[in-house]
Amino acid sequence: MARALKLALKGWGHASPNPMVGALVVRDGRVIAEGFHERAGAPHAEAVALGLAGSRARGAVLYVSLEPCCHLKKRTPPCTGAVIRSGVKKAVVAMTDPNPAVSGKGVEELRGAGIDVTVGVLERQAKLLNEAYIKYIATGMPFVILKSAMSLDGKIATSSGESKWITGPAARRLVHRVRSGVDAILTAVGTVAADDPEMTARTNGGKSPARVVIDPELRSPLSSRIFKTPPATFVVTRKALPGRLESAGVKAINFEGELSLEWLLGRLGAMGIASVLIEGGPRLNAHAFEEGVVDKAMFFYAPKILGGVSFPSIAGQGAARLQDAWRLGDLTARKVGEDILITGYVLKPG
Repeated sequence: MARALKLALKGWGHASPNPMVGALVVRDGRVIAEGFHERAGAPHAEAVALGLAGSRARGAVLYVSLEPCCHLKKRTPPCTGAVIRSGVKKAVVAMTDPNPAVSGKGVEELRGAGIDVTVGVLERQAKLLNEAYIKYIATGMPFVILKSAMSLDGKIATSSGESKWITGPAARRLVHRVRSGVDAILTAVGTVAADDPEMTARTNGGKSPARVVIDPELRSPLSSRIFKTPPATFVVTRKALPGRLESAGVKAINFEGELSLEWLLGRLGAMGIASVLIEGGPRLNAHAFEEGVVDKAMFFYAPKILGGVSFPSIAGQGAARLQDAWRLGDLTARKVGEDILITGYVLKPG
């Protein structure tokens, strides 16, 4: 199953909004075929592995990181039929599919066909791998990661506004890897105006996500690189886009009144965006936490102390009482080059 999960990772950034899935066929203790779900619309991992195994799959064991699908509302045939026809004697499944059209039904269908099915092997690792898919398929809302890079005293820029680069090259490479695995990056006009970022994923074989810029009054410079660099850029605004941006392929997401991040994420989810990385400044970070839309936080700490009055990672009024602080669970810490990355999941109230 560890091998199946490693195979699944090959679909990083390409399988969405489908899950990442890996599968392998084992006969007499030897792997005879393996596969993964490459991209949405492509054959599923089980179909690839069983197709490669051919007649050798009869009497073998299938390992798959997600319950085989059994519904028809998709572009590829149900995998349960392929599994049954292959003649495997046993299927080992990491986790059931949270999709209501599948959940538990695929396992039942296999067992009804006389296949011995084991569920729950490396389940926690499988759920972490597809945490974005799990939320998206259950709620229609994207999984939201907030990333911030700062000094040890929590500052993202000096008092003069200098922010490139607080963290080192290893941390920046990791951020590009994270970008390549999400469907969209969310930022705001302040970051665009201050840093003129491209917000692409510069990784070998990785894809760049869509960019979403919150700019209610269209104050972003028209010459900004984010408007001239593929892929798609969406501007969240109250205004009509100038023809220059429209001709460049930039699209508007219009709103009236005050912007709700939850509303915006709902719109993005309806567009098929299953995961969002927030890369913004102090105000956007504060709004994201205040509205409760953050699922996972990634804080990079550089071994530097800026001191003085400079830009904090999160602005806003902040917590008046310790008991009102946002709390993170399932914390992990790791060294990334000369920096430290702390990752955690936002604990919801109650």
